[in-house]
Amino acid sequence: MRMPDYQVSGEGRTTVFLLHGIYGAKDYWRYQTERLVARGYRVVAWDAPGYGISPLPDPFSFDVVAEAGAQLIRATAGERNVVFGHSMGGQITPRIRLKVPDRVHGIVISATIGYFGNRTKEEQEEFVRKRTAPPPPGTDPIAAQLIMVNSMLGPKSSGPEVELVRWIASRTPPKTVQAAVKAVQSYPEADAVAAIRAVSVPTLLVAGEVDQTGHAAGMKRVADMIEGAEFAVVSGSGHYPWAENPAEFNQALFGFLGRHFA
Repeated sequence: MRMPDYQVSGEGRTTVFLLHGIYGAKDYWRYQTERLVARGYRVVAWDAPGYGISPLPDPFSFDVVAEAGAQLIRATAGERNVVFGHSMGGQITPRIRLKVPDRVHGIVISATIGYFGNRTKEEQEEFVRKRTAPPPPGTDPIAAQLIMVNSMLGPKSSGPEVELVRWIASRTPPKTVQAAVKAVQSYPEADAVAAIRAVSVPTLLVAGEVDQTGHAAGMKRVADMIEGAEFAVVSGSGHYPWAENPAEFNQALFGFLGRHFA
């Protein structure tokens, strides 16, 4: 597989890898990257296979994507490495760690369902339907995806970071979204649970208070599967807590990083 497209920013002993969600790309991490670099961290943000200018693999599966992530870490790892996965990125982060356990020293997971079985049957059906339904007649794909992205934000979320998420996420290739949703459905629950339970490095999970995708109760169940994991809920935030309430999110993030990777 071709190395996925990525961007390296800053310098420091600890490298933070930023892995985006189903709707996204490396560019929506701009503000978060600036904050990490200002605190002395080196940052690697990627376009997962099928995103940005990284080509869509055939087949597309979480194992394929995780192997691409492991390949990226092997090529660009620093002295200490923290993998920060958002949504889909959070689902594949434990699997990446299994592939390069000696290179991953910490994990941050934001707003993820963890694994498909962590939802009720009705929630699973709604998850798939909303992301695979054809756009309304006369609606272009970007407008249709913007409706989806807006539905995942908190009702009061606004500001430049939210607008950046809207802009980047709504432009995700529709074929990639469809492939990613199928990957979520087909990722074996036993494999997902085993990868989560195998995490043995410092771990932080952060949920958005009003997130209906990676909701707080589901994320707390995932946190309870990881020995010693820290858990935080960002008030008023939907699915993108690092953009919707950056002050509160980063209080949790930098507190965690400072305790374990100062």
